[in-house]
Amino acid sequence: MSVRSPGAARPDPDGGGGRYETLFRKLDGNGDGRIDIAELHRALLDLRIPLGRHAEEKIFKAGDTNQDGQLDFEEFTKYLKDHEKKMKLAFKSLDKNNDGKIDASEVVQSLKILGIDISEQQAEKILQSMDADGTMSVDWNEWRDHFLFNPAANLEEIVRFWKHSTVFDIGESLAVPDEFTEEEKTTGQWWRQLLAGGVAGAVSRTGTAPLDRLKVMMQVHGSKSNQINIVSGFKQMVKEGGIRSLWRGNGVNVLKIAPETAVKFWAYEQYKKLLTKDGAKVGTVERFVSGSLAGATAQTFIYPMEVLKTRLAVGKTGQYSGMFDCAKKILKHEGLRAFYKGYIPNFLGIIPYAGIDLAVYELLKNNWLDRYAKDSVNPGVLVLLGCGTMSSTCGQLASYPLALVRTRMQAQAMMEGAPQLNMVGLFQRIIRKEGVLGLYRGITPNFMKVLPAVSISYVVYEKMKQNLGIA
Repeated sequence: MSVRSPGAARPDPDGGGGRYETLFRKLDGNGDGRIDIAELHRALLDLRIPLGRHAEEKIFKAGDTNQDGQLDFEEFTKYLKDHEKKMKLAFKSLDKNNDGKIDASEVVQSLKILGIDISEQQAEKILQSMDADGTMSVDWNEWRDHFLFNPAANLEEIVRFWKHSTVFDIGESLAVPDEFTEEEKTTGQWWRQLLAGGVAGAVSRTGTAPLDRLKVMMQVHGSKSNQINIVSGFKQMVKEGGIRSLWRGNGVNVLKIAPETAVKFWAYEQYKKLLTKDGAKVGTVERFVSGSLAGATAQTFIYPMEVLKTRLAVGKTGQYSGMFDCAKKILKHEGLRAFYKGYIPNFLGIIPYAGIDLAVYELLKNNWLDRYAKDSVNPGVLVLLGCGTMSSTCGQLASYPLALVRTRMQAQAMMEGAPQLNMVGLFQRIIRKEGVLGLYRGITPNFMKVLPAVSISYVVYEKMKQNLGIA
């Protein structure tokens, strides 16, 4: 499928002036000699010119020199000339043999330098999105027409256009997303991304908190009564503490998002530096190890809050007046070590979760690119979110027994007459009394919350990005 801009004709003898004028007329919908952002958006959609995220805003930020909210012909021409110079440099960096064309092997070779491994077939699909004449190679004119309204200042920027990634929290994931670019770090985009993700995670967790509390109740009380299910569990919670009790423990769950995210990203950067040589790019193995260790570090730091969340969720009405009262009573009656009960199964669960999560995510994303990259090489946030949801679900299936044992170890001191068992003892007791299925008690409400959590998180994340001006 050709995605050539209909208004971007071949170069003319006067250095592009005629071509720019023709394109300007196509974009100037009302013919007043100026283009505003709404006109640009409508015209580019009508012309079926491929766009990256918030491309129009970036064009106006770079081209609207007098900041009147419109582009006149002079501003439009200057923007295109400056942009084409950058595109030319990027084109030459990909054209390894200097024959004026980019083929699949050159794309593979160039991305490999950045630490990104793709197959020849994937490279061909990328080229197909730009290849207007069917030669399976891309010349300068095809390259220019494709990136005329998209970022192409350097290879890293182009790869981000080809392979867009996103960052936000849907409640359980321990995976660390792709690192921020230097531009995002220097322009302050990184903290906006994290803030948007944090708010989305907080709203998402609050919206699905009743299901989360039900999961904890089923995990903890499963051995006491095999009759507890979704309906009876909700009835029991409402009868015992009213509707508000469905959100018990959610305050701690929301509060731990900020420190957990901050420690995770800080630790990820440190482990990445330790595992790679100076200037080297992070490969899949290094990313997996760095992500797993960063997740473990973050969990170690905020683990006492996990214990508080479980105790508050399992506790009866009036047992604790709040998070600080709960912490004070645990410290007084059980000592400091109680805040790390269940830490070992929690730590052990990080490895299978992170490994399966990352492997399934990459598999699903690459399959999507293989199938649909001909029409669009940018998966977009919804596709990546779908891949993340499926990979997180697979990771949870693998690590759920360890999560259940962790929760019971956190709460067993509250169960009257219950023996205080270690991890191995609890595994043996659960299998003996409840069978293997007992290790997956509470997984149904856990899966029930995935779809609403993802939906809420996506909507809030996008709204936050708009309000914070994130491109």
